[in-house]
Amino acid sequence: MQPLFLKPVFKERIWGGTALQKEFGYEIPSDITGECWAISAHPNGPSVIENGSYAGTTLDNLWREHPELFGNPKEEVFPLLTKILDANMDLSVQVHPDDAYAKVNENGELGKTECWYIIDCKEDAEMIFGHNAKTKEDLVQQINEGKWNELLRRVKIKPGDFFYVPSGTVHALCEGTLVLETQQSSDTTYRVYDYDRRDAEGNLRDLHLDKAIEVTTVPHQDAVSSPRFEERQNTKITTFVESDFFSVYKWKITGKASFSFRDQYLLLSVIKGNGSLVCNEERYPLEQGMHFIIPVGIKEFIIDGQCELIVSHT
Repeated sequence: MQPLFLKPVFKERIWGGTALQKEFGYEIPSDITGECWAISAHPNGPSVIENGSYAGTTLDNLWREHPELFGNPKEEVFPLLTKILDANMDLSVQVHPDDAYAKVNENGELGKTECWYIIDCKEDAEMIFGHNAKTKEDLVQQINEGKWNELLRRVKIKPGDFFYVPSGTVHALCEGTLVLETQQSSDTTYRVYDYDRRDAEGNLRDLHLDKAIEVTTVPHQDAVSSPRFEERQNTKITTFVESDFFSVYKWKITGKASFSFRDQYLLLSVIKGNGSLVCNEERYPLEQGMHFIIPVGIKEFIIDGQCELIVSHT
């Protein structure tokens, strides 16, 4: 039983840049690389296992063929997706459906509740998080009249901030932001507003206003995240969220730290520093930008080094 190290999949986006290369040393396809799909079993970009007896296998195939690695789960598809996003320019203002709406309207796709950990951002950075409409009629009127400054809520952000973004939340990352995103395994996004930008062919990108209006929560409800903090054996643990869809933590490790989990597979991303992972008497190097899964069969493991990880599970 070994950890599963994963090869990321990269996506070019109109708003992307080169921060994924500069920060993590990734070989990116171009200077408009916006997304690193770091731990993914989604058909639009499945990760490939890089080590051990499953090397070369995609995560979606591993989920189907070896469910014992994940505790024989009831879900048909791998439920989570970990990304790193480089918002070199403003992202489109968007909203995501919940499971029930996506199942009916998006060919059985999962809904998309997500959360963001701000790895880095420029000074005075902000993001769009929510809206000011009181009713659906008010929402539709402000959209139709293009009153974006009045409609959209902007909040200041800084490195280390965390935001929980339930389905139905109007949102957008803004220029100069590097984010680790944990989300349901879904690629369904409804664009509300795209600043009238044109793509490489000079075309306006599609909007999805009818569906967006249907799924938007009105009035906006802030999903309050109240982090919990604890310290143990060279580790500062921040619990950001424990929801129906995922739990997300940050581990800041300064030395040798032991962990024990029962009947739970873990998704881990090294966002800072380096060290080593020790399990079943094998040692694996850890470096910034690595992503891996601890299968259910590994009951105990050690991380030794000076590093920070974002950790999630269902």
